[in-house]
Amino acid sequence: MPDASIDYTDIPELGEEFWKSARIVEPDRTQQVTLRVKRSVLDAYKATGKGYQSRMNAVLESYARTLRK
Repeated sequence: MPDASIDYTDIPELGEEFWKSARIVEPDRTQQVTLRVKRSVLDAYKATGKGYQSRMNAVLESYARTLRK
């Protein structure tokens, strides 16, 4: 769809105040590591298809957040 066809009427304008306090947030980078997990765990995640490592990371990240509380 070309930009000219997009309806922007329901999106509020971002004024000067917004941009004064805006800051760049870099995404959290991943780091390659060697990790030992049980074969059954790895097989279960692999069985879910492409993106299994991202799903494993999401579970670990969720748990890590509970440790910060």
